[in-house]
Amino acid sequence: MAKPESWRLDAASYPVCIELQTRFQDMDINGHLNNVAFAALFESGRVLMNRRIRPFGDRPANERTMVAAVEINYLAEGNFPDPVEIATGIGRLGTSSWTIVQAMFQNGRCIATCDTVVVCRTDGQAKPLRAEMVAELETNLARAG
Repeated sequence: MAKPESWRLDAASYPVCIELQTRFQDMDINGHLNNVAFAALFESGRVLMNRRIRPFGDRPANERTMVAAVEINYLAEGNFPDPVEIATGIGRLGTSSWTIVQAMFQNGRCIATCDTVVVCRTDGQAKPLRAEMVAELETNLARAG
């Protein structure tokens, strides 16, 4: 695994940050947050950002989005009961897809990064993103500090 670019380790690089509480059930046998907990916490951050910038009621009925790929890089151990901060932004815009970039922080340090490719399908086919959608996504670009 390549080390993340330094800007990815700075919460200020991301336009959306939320705090989430870890749970006892998130621990592995060694007392650390397990890989499933990392994935679920990143998913919560993604969903909350998506709902904020693209409310369900504002989406065309024939438009569907789906996760095509997820890559999580574990950088340090996470612990219960400390909360985590999930920092989220848009990393790349393609023709019919985009990449959501995220970082997870606990007690002031980055413990993981996540990149998720989301594909948009209209009428069951990959088609170029609507101009309105591109504008919404562009307002949430992650930027090097």
